[in-house]
Amino acid sequence: MNTVTRGFHGRRGGDPDRIPPGQYETSDFPVLSVGPTPRVDTDEWTLAIVNEAGQALTWSWDAFMALPQEHPHVDIHCVTRWSRLDTDWVGVSLDVLLEDVETTAEYALALSHGGYSTDVPLEDLTDGRAWIAHTFDGEPLAPEHGGPARLIVPHLYFWKSAKWVREIRLLHEDDPGFWEQAGYHSYGDPWREQRYQGD
Repeated sequence: MNTVTRGFHGRRGGDPDRIPPGQYETSDFPVLSVGPTPRVDTDEWTLAIVNEAGQALTWSWDAFMALPQEHPHVDIHCVTRWSRLDTDWVGVSLDVLLEDVETTAEYALALSHGGYSTDVPLEDLTDGRAWIAHTFDGEPLAPEHGGPARLIVPHLYFWKSAKWVREIRLLHEDDPGFWEQAGYHSYGDPWREQRYQGD
């Protein structure tokens, strides 16, 4: 079952340099998810990065929080056509998490608590373009928004920013995730309106 926050209000137009085609600006943060919201206690939370040889690096919550923290200030764009500008997060860059990972992979599959998954080219998770975030607008990330931690890849449609992330699996070949298998675009560039396969 899909869950959508009702009653949010958007404003058409906005800054054309920051609002992709077909999007409208909102000051809300609509909740869209598939199935019930997972509730993961930070005492039990772990994050793993598994390379193509099956070798894993795993962090507990405390170990993750001890890593260098960044404060991305980014615009986000949902495939359902809303955009929110100037969002503030705190999290760990994928560059930091991948630092000690030996890989020649070209793709990543993000796996989440609750069974969700999404695929992303590995190059889209590096060079300061993606984070595992735990704080939004100065507050711990709420479960309905993917807390305790979610992937954020703000230059792609937000379904690529997997909520409740638990593992990043590195792969030589693309492995479509939940929405990609249902017909969503394999890449999801909001500036090219890549919502569905064939866009």
